[in-house]
Amino acid sequence: MEIPPLTDDTVRLSLIGQVLRRRWRLLVALAVLGGAVGAGASVLVSPGYQTSSSVLLQGPRQADELLTQAEVATSSVVLDRAAAQLQWHPSGADLKKQVTASVANGNVVTVTVSADTAEHAQQLADQVAQQFVKYSGQLASNSADASVQLAQEQRETLRQQVQLTTQKISDLAKTVGGDLTVESVQVRTQLEGLRTSLEQAINDLNQADLATGIGNTVVLGPSERPAGPAAPTMTQLAAGGAVLFFLIGVFGHLFTARADRRLRGEPEIASALGSPILAGVDVPTPEGDRLPATGLYGKVRRLLGGDRPWVLPPVATSADDVNRGIRYRRVLARLATGPADILLLVADDDETARLAATQLAALADEMSLPLRVQEVTPGRPTVPDAGASSGVLVVLSTASRTAWELVSLAEACSEAGREIIGAVLTHPVRPREPVAEPAAEAPENSEKALAGSA
Repeated sequence: MEIPPLTDDTVRLSLIGQVLRRRWRLLVALAVLGGAVGAGASVLVSPGYQTSSSVLLQGPRQADELLTQAEVATSSVVLDRAAAQLQWHPSGADLKKQVTASVANGNVVTVTVSADTAEHAQQLADQVAQQFVKYSGQLASNSADASVQLAQEQRETLRQQVQLTTQKISDLAKTVGGDLTVESVQVRTQLEGLRTSLEQAINDLNQADLATGIGNTVVLGPSERPAGPAAPTMTQLAAGGAVLFFLIGVFGHLFTARADRRLRGEPEIASALGSPILAGVDVPTPEGDRLPATGLYGKVRRLLGGDRPWVLPPVATSADDVNRGIRYRRVLARLATGPADILLLVADDDETARLAATQLAALADEMSLPLRVQEVTPGRPTVPDAGASSGVLVVLSTASRTAWELVSLAEACSEAGREIIGAVLTHPVRPREPVAEPAAEAPENSEKALAGSA
């Protein structure tokens, strides 16, 4: 049965599983940090407890007038007066950020407030609405005094003119005469109609006088006490911050793995160096593939589980010294038939490769092979010049070098007149724990056992 090829979704899910399995400590720490950030942000973002109070503006109102009344509701005068009536004694400047006003349908101005407690929110909404009604009435009274007096004078003049016109109509009706001709009847009918219209206009004017004045502003009942804080609450922000930081950690690992250009496969490494891979050797390290915990940063990294690569497979347990020695000797045996002068190149930041190079150099001395170890800088490799018969053996760890670094190393060897005869890949392994041998039985116990068997 053939195994279907892995799709992008399968690879992505596999990488996510590796992140969750090998970086769970770091992800948990990021989630806790995100929760703390969200809880801290709630001090600035969370509105606290919110409630609203509605104020009705009676009488016909224009849209611009309603917007003006909404601005009046949040003015400094209204807020200062409301702050003076509250028991916890806030300032008007503090209430400026807690009070907003908007215009609703039906000539209603809605005052929305926020406070640290439900009781304070209810008291603040009621006080702002009451002070808004009082201040709006004062503004209307002050601005209407002169305009009302002028309007009354104009209406009185209009009434006098209407009365004079009505009187003239009556006089004209009398002068028409008593002849019952068609023309006289039509004239009288028209005059009576004009007089009726004028009388109706007088009645409408009187009713307008009664209706004219300052429109009342009424609070539509007390505000409701909020049952709980308004969204987003501290709990919601803390949970959202934890989830956000957790996802950032997961996708950050995936992005880092996708952006990583270090070579992991033997064919890619051999192609970049332009030479074959001679062998792969195991290098026992005290802590496997874990980085040394030096300094505070190293200790924190180890505590969070970030001191070992998560993309590579888990570190296997090392075989015994005999099997490892056989692999090293096989590498040296292949070098015995090569150039007389062999330079062993290893990167100065590759600790696993340095341990393998040291082991190869020690075995080469025992086998009387000309092998010298040379450490190079990966970014700027410098290889010493050599004679006619000289070669280079590159020792490197898997997933430690990019293709450009290996190409630059190959170019440096070519410029120095040395040929890369091969590469050795090192794999960190965990030392095998010694097996405890069973303790020998005491002579007395053995004698008792023999006696019992007899």
